[in-house]
Formats: sequence, C-alpha cells, structure tokens
Amino acid sequence: MSNHDQLHRYLFTHHAVRGELVSLSETFQQIVAGHDYPAEVRTLLGEMLVATSLLTATLKFDGDITVQLQGDGPLKLAVINGNNRQEMRGVARLQGDITADSTLRQMIGNGYMVITISPTEGERYQGVVGLEGETLAECLENYFMQSEQLPTRIFIRTGQSEGKPAAGGLLLQVLPAQETDPEEFSHLSQLTHTIKADELFSLPANEVLYRLYHQEEVTLYEPQDVCFRCTCSRDRCADALMTLPGEEVLEMLEEDGKIEMHCDYCGSDYIFDAMDMATLKASGSLPDADGAVH
Repeated sequence: MSNHDQLHRYLFTHHAVRGELVSLSETFQQIVAGHDYPAEVRTLLGEMLVATSLLTATLKFDGDITVQLQGDGPLKLAVINGNNRQEMRGVARLQGDITADSTLRQMIGNGYMVITISPTEGERYQGVVGLEGETLAECLENYFMQSEQLPTRIFIRTGQSEGKPAAGGLLLQVLPAQETDPEEFSHLSQLTHTIKADELFSLPANEVLYRLYHQEEVTLYEPQDVCFRCTCSRDRCADALMTLPGEEVLEMLEEDGKIEMHCDYCGSDYIFDAMDMATLKASGSLPDADGAVH
C-alpha cells in the first residue's frame, strides 16, 4: 500500500523521541496546478507543504496553521495554510524574475518566516523567525528551539514521482518533559538523514521506517489523510463585498458591469452583477453609497 498523501506518526519504544512521516503527491500537484511557477518556487512550495503538515501534527488542537515566507526579493510571498484535519492550500506571489538554482535567501531576499496558529477556541499565536538557516528545514528547527526549546530535526525531500511533482519529509522531536540522551537523538537524526526521495515517494511507511531504523523498536500509528482544500466560497466573497462602502461597489459595477473576484489558491472565479448586488443590499447587509447599512 502506498503512503501517498498521508501523515504517519510514530514513537520509539526505547527513546523519548517521536516522529512523523508524510508523503504528498496529489495535494502538492493541486496546489501548483494552474500556476506557472518557476521550478525553484514550485520546489519551495513543496517544502513548505511538507513542513506545514508536519507542524500541524505537532499541535494538539482544532484550528488552522499558516506558514508564510515574505521579503523584498523576487519571491514576494509564499504561504501554505493547513488545519488539524490536514486540509492544505497554498500560493506564491512573485515580484521579479527567479534565476535558476536560486537559494531560499536569494528568492526571498531580506525577509522572515511567520508561523500563525489559530485555534478554533483560544488565543491566536504568531511566531516570527528570521531566515538564518540555509534551508527551510533549518529555519524551522531554529523556530522550535526558540519557541518550544524542544530539540527537533526536520528532513524534507522534493522531486517527482511517476513524472509528477512529489514531496515528503520526516520530523523527529524529543518528547516534552522527558529526558533523552543527546547522542541518542543525534544517532536517530543521522539515520533519518539517509532517507532518499524515491523511498519516501514510493514505499509504504512501515517499510521506510524499517529501512531507517531496523535496529530500533518503533510503533507506527494509524495514518491521517492529507488533501487539498480551498476555503473560498461565493458566500465569503459576498461577505467581503459587504464590508466595502456602497459608493465603491457602485463604481466597480459602473466600470465593468460586474464585480469579479478571483481566488489565487484554487483559481475559482466569483462574479457578482448589479442584480446580485441589489439582492445583497436588499438582504440588509450591503452599505449604501453614504456608508449606512440598512
């Protein structure tokens, strides 16, 4: 059985260390479909997708997590949004040309990574990390050391499987409030580092773990499916239009005869004409030109 688009959690019997393994193909493909991203940007989005899935699995809550890179380089913004159900979406915005084999820093320029955690219940948390590592994985490891003081290693692989974009990765983390020998954690990290992209993309999770840790006892738990899902909808677009001044809405209608809203995440278009807007206004939610809501 393939482990495509599934997240697996595992635990070492004799070490206070837990792990996660994710392999993604269809989810990755749907995120980059319809976008003419340079190869380097596509690869970075694959890495961010893997990282967000792994990060989401470390959180015990219902809600969303967003991993965002932004800076003054040719890649203005790259963002992946996910939730505890492993529903993912993502997009990148460019403001210049990406040269071949550009590094993370060359693409982002002077920038930073923002990790936003938004529980369904409870307070929103936002962490900002400078891009001090050479890779996304190194930057995330720095984030864990700063925010949670938990030794964490992240291993990400991108490439192709059956001629289509694929990405995968593993996360190792010392269990909270438990002591583990740093040498043992280093040893497990070195073993994990040997993972090959084609193994992650094509082999079942139990076989991947056996190849990596065949001298260790590892408990593998039931997987969780990962999928692409965009949260845009016509109702959400209507809600956004309702926040605009009525005069601005009228100007847009007079200019084009319609208001067209496009979702960068999934490519959906939502069109509102004068009759649609009159219906929204009649519902008592759309402001008049003077800004009053009736």
